[in-house]
Amino acid sequence: MLAVVFGVVVGIVMPIQTSANSRLRQSVGSPFLASLVSFTVGFLALLVAVLLIDGGLPPLTAALDMPAWIWSGGVLGVVVLTGNIFLFPRLGSVQTVVLPITGQVIMGLLIDHFGLFHAPVHRLDPTRVLGALLLVAGVLGAIGFIDTLLRRGAQVSVGSSSGLSLWGWRAAGVVFGMFSAAQTAINGQLGVAFGSAVGAALVSFAFGVVTLLLINLALRNRPAAGSTVGPWWMWIGGFLGAMFVFGNAFLSPVIGTGLTVMTILLGLMAGSLLIDHFGLLGAHRKKVTLLQAVGLALMVAGVGVIRL
Repeated sequence: MLAVVFGVVVGIVMPIQTSANSRLRQSVGSPFLASLVSFTVGFLALLVAVLLIDGGLPPLTAALDMPAWIWSGGVLGVVVLTGNIFLFPRLGSVQTVVLPITGQVIMGLLIDHFGLFHAPVHRLDPTRVLGALLLVAGVLGAIGFIDTLLRRGAQVSVGSSSGLSLWGWRAAGVVFGMFSAAQTAINGQLGVAFGSAVGAALVSFAFGVVTLLLINLALRNRPAAGSTVGPWWMWIGGFLGAMFVFGNAFLSPVIGTGLTVMTILLGLMAGSLLIDHFGLLGAHRKKVTLLQAVGLALMVAGVGVIRL
């Protein structure tokens, strides 16, 4: 039960990270440069944590006999982060949220059922399917999708794509979500190999920093002219991202990838609604509706069904 609560807490920090990184992007002018700064801050925070907790750097030789995919968690994190940047203008806000979450849930259940990436096996059964359906239905309610449909004449936010291109980007949204779930399982196994979840998170961030550095060098990104100094909290995104990756690496071997993904999603939605309701971190204040609260309750029910 404590592991589930920790997963929810990890999820709650993610909307805060998004707000911080969005504000950082305004200051530096480039999403890739903002991501590089965020990843670097997270890497430094994890480096300090590893030295304090483990007393030294993770034993990389412990994972040398593992398959090559054990090192891919950081790269997958960058792919997911970059993918969301491209999805939003093409699909709109609703599909950019729902499709990756659907991919995460599907992949999480598949990883658990087949024991992919050496993950503990948790066989798929009607109870787990019901829990997953409740969670996805809850997401639709929590993001306001059902509210929008019930308003007369209201339209759901859509992007610029249409036809085959639209379906291609929709498929990409699901795939990016599946990559995110795979990253959770991979970092979990890296943590098992090291005997340290924080060590696994450090290595994952190191690969992410290198990948983003290469991307920024290739694009010749520099801070935008006239960049402004923003609020102090825009720098904490990397630290919160480090907490997220550590949480995934710690929880996945303990409660399984599927349940890890779902508890963190529950926390993510709860955190998002809190930020909107109270107008925190510069967000426009939007009161939580009854249907959004019901959606969050459905997500809690979905996690509870799977856990029980």
